Amino acid sequence: QVQLVESGGGLVQAGGSLRLSCAASGRTFSNYVMGWFRQAPGKEREFVAAISRIAISTYYTNSVKGRFTISRDNAKNTVYLQMNSLKPEDTAVYYCAAQRGYDLGRDHRQYDYWGQGTQVTVSS
Repeated sequence: QVQLVESGGGLVQAGGSLRLSCAASGRTFSNYVMGWFRQAPGKEREFVAAISRIAISTYYTNSVKGRFTISRDNAKNTVYLQMNSLKPEDTAVYYCAAQRGYDLGRDHRQYDYWGQGTQVTVSS
């Protein structure tokens, strides 16, 4: 079992930045591919980014490429999402997730554990 707790969400103006953190506990953090998803009101959960177990590979959805950066610190059992040049359409609840596999999947069904989410609101 892995417990995930997100933090760092908030209200920011368009063009601003936020850094989300997700702290993991329970099992060896480096055994998991980590991902970030988001869900806006009335919409399905959407893949944002994923990072491999030892941070060799990353994968982003097209809408955030060049603006968001996923990273991890296995010594601190934490994954991050640096979000720059934020847009109103980035407004959503952001979730981190962990999977026991190796694929940097964008399908939420590939992920085994989820955090409770943190709200990000971008005003225009």
